[in-house]
Amino acid sequence: MEMTTPTRLCLVRHGETAWNAERRLQGHLDVPLNEIGHIQAEATAASLAGHRFTALYCSDLRRAQQTAAAAGRTLGFEATLEPELRERHYGVFQGLTYDEARERFPQDYARFHARDPDFAFCGDGESLRAFAARVHRALERIVVRHAGRQALVVTHGGVLDIAHRLATGKALDAPRDFTIPNAALNWIEFDGRRWHLLAWADQAHLAAARDELPNT
Repeated sequence: MEMTTPTRLCLVRHGETAWNAERRLQGHLDVPLNEIGHIQAEATAASLAGHRFTALYCSDLRRAQQTAAAAGRTLGFEATLEPELRERHYGVFQGLTYDEARERFPQDYARFHARDPDFAFCGDGESLRAFAARVHRALERIVVRHAGRQALVVTHGGVLDIAHRLATGKALDAPRDFTIPNAALNWIEFDGRRWHLLAWADQAHLAAARDELPNT
């Protein structure tokens, strides 16, 4: 992929849900925003009003669609649904809190917590390596479609984890040393050869934002 002008993506994690507050794994389960999440979505939309985007993409899960809808109303875009921007499928862990998952599946949880790239959850869950490949495909399709321009992408915490590593070269199994707050702004750029991290976890527009994800 060659381009003369870099392509910039603003990545936004969906607003807060009740399950985020409970530290409960959502994965592919379709959990809506809570009241705080709706407030965050509107605040994020307002913060983006001065930016120029050529497209708006989002995961097809409801919490991402609700967050994207607020931005779309402000920017005048309909969101394009992209299933490959979904959260990682956590298999039998979905619906459990992190503590419950650790208690019920101690060996699997240890591999999950250690970020074993080849560990796939029972119950049709994804490995970290397969999940990363899916995220890479989705982001690459977007930059090809909007080469040299700027797009907004509303997605999930796990997707943002992969995007940060893509832009910085951090290994999949390295502990996370960056935050992924709900509804914060995260900017990455593709120059035709490499990804670059521009800015991360900008939450100046938010009264508060949660990062309940493990491996911090």
